[in-house]
Amino acid sequence: MGGPPRTSSSGGEGVRDATRSAAGQDSVPELLEHTLVQGMRDTGANVGAVYLRSPDERALRLAMLSGVPWEIALPWARVGLEAPTPVADALRDRRLVWLGGQEEMARRYPQLALVLPYPFALAAAPVTTGDTDWGGLVLHWPGPHPGELSPGVRDAIGGVCHRVGLLLRMAADSGHPVVPGATPRMVSPPEARDAVAPAVGRAAEASGAAAATARFAERLPGGCCALDPDGRMTFVSATAARLLGAGVSELLGARPWEVLPWLSAPVAQDNYRASMISRRPTSFTALRPPARWLAFRLYPDATGISVRIASVPAADAPDPAQAPPPTPASATTRTAALYHLTHLAATLTEAVGVRDVADRVADQVLPATGAQALALMTAEEGRLRTVGHRGGHGELHDRLDGSPLSSTAPAAHCLTTGTPSFFASSSELREAHPSARLQDDMAAWCFLPLIVSGRPVGSLVLGYDLPHPFDPSERTVLTSLAGLIAQALDRARLYDANHRLAHSLQAGLLPRALPRMSGLDVAARYLPAGHGMGIGGDFYDLIRLDDTTAAAAIGDVQGHSVQAATLMGQVRTAVHATAGAPPSEVLARTNRLLTDLDPGLFTSCLYAHLDLARHRAHLASAGHPPPVLRHPGGRTEVLRLPPGLLLGIDPAATYSATGIALAPGAVLVLYTDGLVEVPGVDLDVATDALADRLAGAGGADAEALAEVLVDDVRRRAHRSDDVALLVVRAR
Repeated sequence: MGGPPRTSSSGGEGVRDATRSAAGQDSVPELLEHTLVQGMRDTGANVGAVYLRSPDERALRLAMLSGVPWEIALPWARVGLEAPTPVADALRDRRLVWLGGQEEMARRYPQLALVLPYPFALAAAPVTTGDTDWGGLVLHWPGPHPGELSPGVRDAIGGVCHRVGLLLRMAADSGHPVVPGATPRMVSPPEARDAVAPAVGRAAEASGAAAATARFAERLPGGCCALDPDGRMTFVSATAARLLGAGVSELLGARPWEVLPWLSAPVAQDNYRASMISRRPTSFTALRPPARWLAFRLYPDATGISVRIASVPAADAPDPAQAPPPTPASATTRTAALYHLTHLAATLTEAVGVRDVADRVADQVLPATGAQALALMTAEEGRLRTVGHRGGHGELHDRLDGSPLSSTAPAAHCLTTGTPSFFASSSELREAHPSARLQDDMAAWCFLPLIVSGRPVGSLVLGYDLPHPFDPSERTVLTSLAGLIAQALDRARLYDANHRLAHSLQAGLLPRALPRMSGLDVAARYLPAGHGMGIGGDFYDLIRLDDTTAAAAIGDVQGHSVQAATLMGQVRTAVHATAGAPPSEVLARTNRLLTDLDPGLFTSCLYAHLDLARHRAHLASAGHPPPVLRHPGGRTEVLRLPPGLLLGIDPAATYSATGIALAPGAVLVLYTDGLVEVPGVDLDVATDALADRLAGAGGADAEALAEVLVDDVRRRAHRSDDVALLVVRAR
């Protein structure tokens, strides 16, 4: 379970040949669709999904879906690369994630188990080619599957990922990359395709069979109906229609809980979702007013759900007083809304930064509320500023942005008064706010204040393209929603403030510019980790000693915190103060200083004394990764120096120096471990790969070499550590 899924080279050749022979870019999505369906057939999965990296954000977008309705998968349409979800973890760590059942799911991914509390197993695997991360594959199986995946299924999953990766790479190389859209490409599952195929060209026979099926259904006791994967009725017997108390024409093409208010309670939709995800029969009872109890039994497969409906005998019927009161017709979508809002509440607890909150709110709130436009605004310096929007016209958001809190604009008025505003029609809005400049095609509006502990945080604006009466229960849900968003937005603003402070501190502690010397060509890079505050203890420095000598240093303080960054500044200062002494003495003095400070953190460091006149360098290491040297002829070697003890542990520690030749044209690369560490890859192997990249970069200058060496890290989906790099090229 811990290693990457196995791949098959023969499958890749088949995809390569098919792609080359396919005409036009439209064939690539079709090949991807075929690959997903074949993978589901080979593994026995009942649900399949392909996620692709979004080109303009650090997120995965659901690009292809099979086996479940879009409405069920919608909460996971967008997954942040740093999010604690199976597909994001699979891509970050480049390994297969296997969840055999709900218990393991609840332990490792409580958010997922909370929103989908049904028995199913899940596997997520990365889609990559070489160093490029394209996205991920997700497969579901009905029911729990204790233990590990069989080797055959692991091989099949690896083969699917390999073929999908090749297709995506070839599409990109041809200038037509596959980009995820706003909604995924819906793909018929294998069972549905197999069931439809024999019927092609048999319209007359199908018509006769349908009539025979209807007569068969009417002869059965009770009633029966069929739902498609989206929950819409595709067949209903006359007996079932009589039991449900509605006409056949009224029921066909509709979801039963949308036309039958007494079925809009959560139990009906929850059983529908449970059937579609677990592929197991489910059952429930419901009271059809005034006093008739009906029993429902659901039998699912990939093509939909067959439903048996029967009257509950009077002797077995519960007391009508035990049933929940009928749900108003206007609230029949509340259960679906609560499904999305439950997911939103869980995801907001893990959102970092205002941008992240805005994306999650936009992804979840529109489908949950049925609105077509959304604007999320924060209160800053007496004005409302739009931090995220979805739907509607750009001109509208421009008019909302910058509204003074003292104005009578609806978004500002609701915040200053602390009272939500609901306008079922445009005329109601104009009557309440005659001067409001909200000319748009929206027909109804909702303005929600975002307030935390009495402090105004911002406003949430929702627009509807049709008149929308807001009943009391919906207003309650929306008001509660505003409270959740307000708390998340307040935390996000604090995070962003700390993030800016951290970056300012980091920038202040690192060199503003490297000194210029006639005999050296130098370049440096610093990349913060892909999580947390973006601050760490990695540092680099180049110190000019005189016209022909210089000192280069690089180090890594343990941890990612303000304390680590502060200690990094102290280490830099200590190295500066002793630079020019022999390298072993520089590290020894710095070590004694750190042990006196007793910061509780340890530091690795590498110090190099560069003698440009003699074309020599002397290096000493305190537990730091080995530098890489490229000789003038292009050969590279990893300099395995005596490691020495980390700084800050033992004040009596000693360090030894190693001398090397630094001929004109030679390149010395100093780096921290974030540049080479990859989960599951031996550190020596990763360091050798760095030496190979340096060798293959040719005779480029230091700046170009630095870009080549960090390019792989930048394209990685996730960085668990900071990266510091110093490239020194002798002229």
